[in-house]
Amino acid sequence: MPNEIRLAFEHPSERADATAPEGPLDRISLRDHIVEVEIGAFQAERGTTQRICFNVVVEVRPLTGAIDDDVDRILSYDRVTEAIAAELAEERLNLLETLAERIAERILLEPQAMRTFVRIEKLDRGPGALGVEIVRSVEDLSSGPVSTHADITPHPHIVYLTNAAVRSPNLSRWLDQLEARAEPVILCVGLSDIDSPKTGHKMTQRRVDLLAMEQNAWVLAGRDDRCVVVNTRTELDWAMKNGQISVWAPSKIVLDAVDGPTVGPNDPVALAAWFAGHIEASDLLLIGEKPPSSSPVPVLVQDIAQSGL
Repeated sequence: MPNEIRLAFEHPSERADATAPEGPLDRISLRDHIVEVEIGAFQAERGTTQRICFNVVVEVRPLTGAIDDDVDRILSYDRVTEAIAAELAEERLNLLETLAERIAERILLEPQAMRTFVRIEKLDRGPGALGVEIVRSVEDLSSGPVSTHADITPHPHIVYLTNAAVRSPNLSRWLDQLEARAEPVILCVGLSDIDSPKTGHKMTQRRVDLLAMEQNAWVLAGRDDRCVVVNTRTELDWAMKNGQISVWAPSKIVLDAVDGPTVGPNDPVALAAWFAGHIEASDLLLIGEKPPSSSPVPVLVQDIAQSGL
């Protein structure tokens, strides 16, 4: 038992050695790689960065023939650090467990990788290091869900509806036409016509206004059962692949974005344009609203009375 306890807190390289399958495997390792990042489920962890320490070991397939000092024949250390950087840049996460799973999956997509140990620790949340460690193999990857990195990303059609458009008797007809389109559809709305509470504080007001937009999204959902309010990227991805018309509830995606918008709920059209770029939309259609000053995707404008989509 003492030996098992000791191994539990050893570097992943020792853990890999202790649990090695039949026959030795070559390993590469990354030790004490520290990055400052915003992560965590608690409110105190939002809006601030903390130090995260990564220790990673990758067991690799034995090489056949001579290495010939050829870097293309081995799994480069850079691929490990790039996997970490890529997942940190993807979106703001609440859980180290999620981050560890995604890093492990990305590493195991490398053709040389067979098994990986990923240990991640928060260094600033207490007197010691708080963290998780996972072990994953290519067998886990092949028997589990299909990797999201290999998926073809949908390019949805983003439609912004003013409050007048939401109340329009033409709404069902517009949805009929949108539902017939080949690409998936995500609807966006702005603030309600009823003023949201005022907090007198910039950060809390932003949260209140984002929630007010979500309330307005539920108003739209109440107008037609085909409109489903969605607040996470995972749900949006599922909806886009399954023909569901989604109504964007912005709080989570806006607050979790690594490169968040410079605009807020008080400029909902610009926020919808940011979202269209963030989700790699094909275009942004505005019904009853003027175009923003700039947009990362093409913008189309339709008048409420004459909209034929």
